[in-house]
Amino acid sequence: MSIIKPFKAIRPVVGKARQVSCPPYDVVYDSEARSEIAANPLTFLRVTRPEADMAEGTNGSSAEAFKRGRQNLEQFIRDGVLEQDAEDAIYVYQLSVDGQTQTGVVACCSIDEYEQGTIKKHEKTRPDKVADRTGHMIAVGAQTGLIFLAFRGTEKLRSLISDAVATEPLYDFRCPVGVAQRVWRITDTADWVEAFAEVPAIYIADGHHRAESAKLAREELRAANPNHSGSEEYNFVIAGIFPAEDLKILPYNRVVRDLNGLSKEDFLAAVANSFSVELTAETQPANRGDVCMYLGGEWYKLTYTGGVDRSDPINSLDVSILQEKLLTPILGIGDPRTDTRITFVGGGRGTEELVRLVDAGEAEVAFSMYPTTMDDLFAVADIDEIMPPKSTWFEPKLKDGLLIHKI
Repeated sequence: MSIIKPFKAIRPVVGKARQVSCPPYDVVYDSEARSEIAANPLTFLRVTRPEADMAEGTNGSSAEAFKRGRQNLEQFIRDGVLEQDAEDAIYVYQLSVDGQTQTGVVACCSIDEYEQGTIKKHEKTRPDKVADRTGHMIAVGAQTGLIFLAFRGTEKLRSLISDAVATEPLYDFRCPVGVAQRVWRITDTADWVEAFAEVPAIYIADGHHRAESAKLAREELRAANPNHSGSEEYNFVIAGIFPAEDLKILPYNRVVRDLNGLSKEDFLAAVANSFSVELTAETQPANRGDVCMYLGGEWYKLTYTGGVDRSDPINSLDVSILQEKLLTPILGIGDPRTDTRITFVGGGRGTEELVRLVDAGEAEVAFSMYPTTMDDLFAVADIDEIMPPKSTWFEPKLKDGLLIHKI
């Protein structure tokens, strides 16, 4: 059983949605956030990345930055840029780009279900990132972005979604990167709540840090509320919930700053102990089991030569093989969540970004991965295990600022 809860969204007034909406807070470089704020004072980055609205060098996790985020949210409401719906609703959210369309539901989910494991996770979280968003949620008094959830679609929910998108949308615009964004507001929600009650489990596709932050914010707010009942808004977290069959996973690529003291020749020789290594014109692997590597201005195709047990949902992942057979033993990357010598580049930025980083001297070697699949994600989550860090990159990204949950 999966619980969804309608809510009174704070959202842009019709006509302002395109200007307000912005990428998720954690996929934008500081320089990009500052440029966008300078060009567009209505961008919701002023709430989610308030340090970029302040002097250079401001700590994004500081009390001053969080205070600015709350002030900017309140200013948007006072100025009539944002408004809060008067009655509870759920929202159908559709994104379309390059022939791909994904249509899901935005509603609140139970933090109790997250704690109990009905909302399944597949990644560990970094304490510093969780602390940052927990502080932001509490200071701003709202959840300002969506957790991205997936579920195995049902006929009932497909029918409800189909009926909803046949009506006039609340928002209909194309964002600067070309993704069509449409939102429908649904106030007759009983059938939707009943339909989700028949879904046995929901999976976090993206947003583990937001989910964990919502849980910790709930704990803090609950401790401060002597009249806590369990029905308060802070007991729920806003999410975009999408049928898995609609979703597309792009690779999450890796770049490493140095060769761990090895020369190029010694590094390639070490890699050849576990992988076949051949020069290639490919920049993205065509098949599972292959990795494309950029080193010294040339691309190589790597194929692991050891045995792979495909019945093992974790160790058979390409990201696991690369980590265990190359990154750790050869490059000395122990914990990729904390090692500052490795950086992850989402597939949305393309392999051109890998070439740029290496050619600019910001990294020594880059690895272009084959995408993890939704079946991989489900298989790991269903056995309550954890995937290696940065195994999945979903595109298109859900926008921040379109639907906000006041807690």
